[in-house]
Amino acid sequence: MSSKSALSFRIGAFALIAAAATFLSGCDEGGLGSNSRAYAPIAPETLALMKEKDTTKAAPVLIRTYKKESELEIWKMKSDGRYALLKTYPVCRWSGQLGPKTREGDRQVPEGFYSITPAQMKPNSAYYLAFNVGYPNAYDRALGHDGGSIMVHGICSSAGCFSMTDPQIGEIYAIVREGFSAGQREVQMQSYPFRMTAENMAKYRLDPNIGFWKQLKEGSDNFEVTQQEVTVGVCSKHYVFNATPVNGRFDPDGPCPQLKQDEGVRNLVAAKETRDDAKVAELAAQGVKPVRTVYADGGGHPSFSSIFAYASRPDALARGPIDIALDEGKARKGRASPVVQMAAGKLNASAPDVKLADARDVTGAIAPTAPAKEAEKPWMFAHLFGGEKPAEPAEPAAPAPVAANEPLVPQFADVPLPPHRSDSAARPAATSEGTSSSNPALAQAEH
Repeated sequence: MSSKSALSFRIGAFALIAAAATFLSGCDEGGLGSNSRAYAPIAPETLALMKEKDTTKAAPVLIRTYKKESELEIWKMKSDGRYALLKTYPVCRWSGQLGPKTREGDRQVPEGFYSITPAQMKPNSAYYLAFNVGYPNAYDRALGHDGGSIMVHGICSSAGCFSMTDPQIGEIYAIVREGFSAGQREVQMQSYPFRMTAENMAKYRLDPNIGFWKQLKEGSDNFEVTQQEVTVGVCSKHYVFNATPVNGRFDPDGPCPQLKQDEGVRNLVAAKETRDDAKVAELAAQGVKPVRTVYADGGGHPSFSSIFAYASRPDALARGPIDIALDEGKARKGRASPVVQMAAGKLNASAPDVKLADARDVTGAIAPTAPAKEAEKPWMFAHLFGGEKPAEPAEPAAPAPVAANEPLVPQFADVPLPPHRSDSAARPAATSEGTSSSNPALAQAEH
């Protein structure tokens, strides 16, 4: 390293360490670069990819997320009005279980159809950058689900949020920002437990959430056959897609009115549903066993396994997901572990409509507190400025491998890993909800 480069490296490293100390003190939420990062331009490589996909930075944006696969997709509208997949980002961290968010403090990442508006963008977030996904929506409220401030943000720390690396959220934020700058009023976010394939529907066909997931699949099918944003309504405490009331309006709590739908779209969706149902029946006949997947506390994409020790709750990540075999709505033991035994026993003692919260309560009760970590060291930041990075610490066990019948993993967006952080540096002091308790300036806390 030249003397000039070495000097630049040292200055940059000390500047970032000083900024991190300010962040830890909880004195200034926007201390590191204020909100300048919120106005960073989209990378030339990404702009070139947009051109290749027949879209532009000003075109409308749509987001799709999948918890089990730990992936977030950015879609952009093409010149013909249909959406094309622009990039797939591996999610660094999500928390909770597969299934909807139902209450404040359940650590659940919500599932459903949400709307992001310009007012929900958080340029001064303590989690690098963030935007609120819009939970609870009309469906959630109709079912009495509460909680709020669910974000997509950086820092790789989750207590109910979709947590990305800082470079990832920087690019995602910029893409969404440019859509709003060009006049887009809302960005639709479709949040799923997993990719809504026939293979997954067969695998989870006896899960207590399957009725809800079939609603989500209907919305997913509408998007996939049209490649256009799905119109979402709620009536009779049920999602309705690509339909408008003939008279009046939707009442989430009241009966569904007479609906008007595009016959062509409805026929395409019905045909896809028929094909997928036949595939589910075929897979079941071939011996695909129904399971319920239980997590200690969510997961993260395996591509981030080298930094899981610095994510939130590394102990939970190290355990990985466990599939519990189900038989006629009852659970059988999977692996011979306390988590499986307790979860299976809980499910066996319950009716077939056992609530998702039961499995969360079982696994949460035995999950130990995340171990305290070593204090932050300068070398954890040094590699950002071209310095030498020491060997990685011992890695925790990676999550269980994807089953053979899962869809292929898509090509991921090429973004760098975040700096190594201690758990205390990764996020501000938090309450049980994951909200900051040490910084009065955080008027709207994430999670």
